Amino acid sequence: MPGLSFTLPHWFYWVGLIVFPIVAMILSRRPKPARRTYSVALGYLILVTGGIVGLHRFYLKNLLGLVFLPIFIFILAANGYERDARSEQSDANNLLRVAQSTIAREEPRIESARADVEKLEAELAQVEPGSFAERSAERRLERSQRQIETGEARLERSRADLEAARPVAEDAGERRAFWSNAARYAFFLILAMLAADLLLMPGMVRRANATLPEAEEISDEERALRALEEEDSPRHDSEYAENWIDRLSLFCGEFVSYWAVIAVFVYYYEVIARYVFNSPTNWAHEAMYLMFGMQYLIAGSYAMLTETHVRVDIFYAPMRRKNKAIVDLATSVFFFIFAGTLLVTSWIFAMDAIAVPSGNAVISDWARGEIGLGTMLGSLSLSDWTDPAIRWGEISFNEWEVPLWPMKWVMVLGGLLLVLQGISKLAKDVREIARGN
Repeated sequence: MPGLSFTLPHWFYWVGLIVFPIVAMILSRRPKPARRTYSVALGYLILVTGGIVGLHRFYLKNLLGLVFLPIFIFILAANGYERDARSEQSDANNLLRVAQSTIAREEPRIESARADVEKLEAELAQVEPGSFAERSAERRLERSQRQIETGEARLERSRADLEAARPVAEDAGERRAFWSNAARYAFFLILAMLAADLLLMPGMVRRANATLPEAEEISDEERALRALEEEDSPRHDSEYAENWIDRLSLFCGEFVSYWAVIAVFVYYYEVIARYVFNSPTNWAHEAMYLMFGMQYLIAGSYAMLTETHVRVDIFYAPMRRKNKAIVDLATSVFFFIFAGTLLVTSWIFAMDAIAVPSGNAVISDWARGEIGLGTMLGSLSLSDWTDPAIRWGEISFNEWEVPLWPMKWVMVLGGLLLVLQGISKLAKDVREIARGN
């Protein structure tokens, strides 16, 4: 199978976290058509992202998508057999290298020990019987003889390992090459089928749309059921917004919610790269847990506004609105202790993150207090942001080395949003108590 060596660029990661939600929010606000039809654009998107398993044909209700599945399963099985053969070949090659190294090391030692034995035997024949020199020569002779015996035993084991491991390595290498080629040809077959569907997509969409009814037929019972569902549906998010802080929290919550869609694409790529191309990434997992950490922080104010935090409110839930406001007002001191601590510590973490000296950027010099704010702003240039040789700020410790300072500043943003939302909630509670309802 061909391998994948793609590494997500840092700039594309951070730009994607900003641009993708904006595009998604624009698309979600488009008016829905009266009659739902299949889309050529969506068909191409599914072909690019999930065409390898025929998802584009399933989207168009075309059963020929089933043709892709056995080929894809065969690729997965072939890659599994190839990995097993590679592991066997690696173990056998390691055994061969150890055996060859042992033979190369022990043969000269044995020859040297045999020469020493001849000298020691001649020396032993010349010394006086019963003397100290005789006992010393006997001990050295015994040591050399043991060295020869031990070396010959090691040589025998190594030669046996060499004879046993060589055919195993050759057989594993042949099986590895066979399954690798089989997976490669099956993948090329899927690519050819995708290329054909790339040209056939407009026609497939037209035929799928031709099978759709002109208008959706809804019975009276189904219409009544939908009306009941609309009545029982939870409040819309826009109903929570009473001021600009609430609207800001709603916007930020919706913005980061689309990051979950990014995770679907990234983990899909990771699974395909790992199990189809045998090329696991060194960036997918880190990119996503950093993203979810930032999502958790930014969405805190949204969860507070919409009251979607997990809580136990056995005594709180049945209270009247005024009593709830009194309880919220009394306990708000604990909230502001937490939110204020989060904001202050996040600010410290963020400043420490950009103070790490890992280049010649003036931003790190400013964060360490070596230059003033005016000097820093006046010295900034485009190269401080685009030159790959300049790595200002804290970076991760793995091979991807993504800058971590943006995430630390998102912590500051999350803390600030939480404090603002707490102020908004405090004002609402005061108004509710004043009304006396």
